[in-house]
Amino acid sequence: MLYLVGLGLNEKGISLEGKEAVKKSKKVYLEGYTVEFPYKLNKLEKVIGKKISNLNRDYVESDKLVLEAKKRDISLLVYGSPLFATTHVSLIEECKKNKVKYKIIYSASVFDAIAESGLQLYKFGKIVSMPDWKNNPKTYSFLEIIKENKNAGTHSLILIDIGLSFIEALKQLEESCKDKNFDIDKILVCSQLGFNSKIYYDKIKNLKNKKIKAPFCFVIPGKMHFMEDEVIKRFC
Repeated sequence: MLYLVGLGLNEKGISLEGKEAVKKSKKVYLEGYTVEFPYKLNKLEKVIGKKISNLNRDYVESDKLVLEAKKRDISLLVYGSPLFATTHVSLIEECKKNKVKYKIIYSASVFDAIAESGLQLYKFGKIVSMPDWKNNPKTYSFLEIIKENKNAGTHSLILIDIGLSFIEALKQLEESCKDKNFDIDKILVCSQLGFNSKIYYDKIKNLKNKKIKAPFCFVIPGKMHFMEDEVIKRFC
């Protein structure tokens, strides 16, 4: 059996069902390459009462976990909600192909916590990821989706690649807008939502002096209802 367990947004965010799955498991793994954890992993080990083995992308995307789950109960812990990343959906598909039992145990994700900004969740458009240009060719594909969202009047949630600092991410956004002649007035910066939440709403140039800790994300508001506009201004 493979348990795919969401951890929520802080070290105590794992559900009772998740703890029960971990307790049954002979081995507990952690997918730690899609997000920078806001807390030390030894705190999580104390909460669940088990030793955790950290896995890299290659291991998770191989067939090793599925083959192991054929022989014994194992848990894969995922920050936030377990199926937010497409990698984890693929893992479930591999379980189906290999006739391996699995169970998905959900928890809160950044998409739940972003409602703290006052923006209504049903008014968000496509979610985009900003890659780290140091490790990838310079790409503006994320900005094209933001443009689509803006034309539709929807909000844009921008997830930031692991390892990309706040200042670097701001510079990439600024450079992308300049190169593609796209104007952004103000953005929301959300840091460590559900753990030590910090939210700021301002122009990019005014945000550069903020000390923002990972994990963080950006939101570019679309057309706002007057209630959204009223709440979001409190973060100026």
